[in-house]
Amino acid sequence: MDALPIQETSGQTWASVHEGVMHACGHDGHTTMLLAAAHHLAERGEFSGTLHLIFQPAEEHPGGAKLMVDQGLFDKFPCDAVYAMHNMPGIVQGRLMFREGPAMASSDDVTVTLHGPGGHAASPHRTADPIVAAAAIVTALQTIVSRNVDPQQAAVVTVGAFHAGSANNVIPKVARLELSVRALEPGVRDLLEQLIHTVVQGQAASFGVRAVVDYRRDYPVLVNSKRETEFARAVGAELLGEDGIERQGPAIMGSEDFAVMLQQRPGSYVLIGNGTGDGSCMLHNADYDFNDDNLHVGAAFWVRLTERFLCN
Repeated sequence: MDALPIQETSGQTWASVHEGVMHACGHDGHTTMLLAAAHHLAERGEFSGTLHLIFQPAEEHPGGAKLMVDQGLFDKFPCDAVYAMHNMPGIVQGRLMFREGPAMASSDDVTVTLHGPGGHAASPHRTADPIVAAAAIVTALQTIVSRNVDPQQAAVVTVGAFHAGSANNVIPKVARLELSVRALEPGVRDLLEQLIHTVVQGQAASFGVRAVVDYRRDYPVLVNSKRETEFARAVGAELLGEDGIERQGPAIMGSEDFAVMLQQRPGSYVLIGNGTGDGSCMLHNADYDFNDDNLHVGAAFWVRLTERFLCN
């Protein structure tokens, strides 16, 4: 259903056979859990009503949830509520974590391109240096969160790429920065966008270069509705006991396009622990491996959620 451009190094016999492509986030496992639940519900399910099983592609990008919603998902398949599940390394295998309210951050992609006249490295006074301007912008951007966002609010401004120059004796004409911007509140998201424009343009002007900011809003904040989350908690506790669930886990600054579906319908996004310890590396890692012990837990949760939600 979904994969990432990573060369798998897990060493497992079932590792990806495709060069430079692997399931590094567990979407193959998520798909299997839902297929298992579908098989059971089709043969022995005890419920009254209509159940839609959504196998959503392209979560990593460009965002299959938005594509499906834009193509009329909920017009063709009306839903009273929607639920989703994702594995999470660092949580005890099989433990279910719930959270009502903002649970995962918005994600925006920003490219800052700085233009100068370029020139000889020996004569910097005869040109304007986009590299120096870009370096100053990287530093200045760090003050947005530390000095402008309420300390009780969560926000991230990360410069993940810096591209400039090709020779040590040339001041280039162009430097480019690539940013990842995240927030847990829409108001904070708006503030970050406003301040990034202000900081970039102000710093660029002070160095005599021209700045172009390409600001692309990507996934929105994922907000789990109260009633649907409480219902899912009750199902989880019934299945695993109170020791097997976390009722209100911490918010995560990662992002998830299921947030688009939650803007259309009430629902909840549930995390299932992929395990802890040395053998459990983080998502998007070349050594990542979905914990197959989660298959029966996830499938059982979906079956029980369906039968409790659509009880006779």
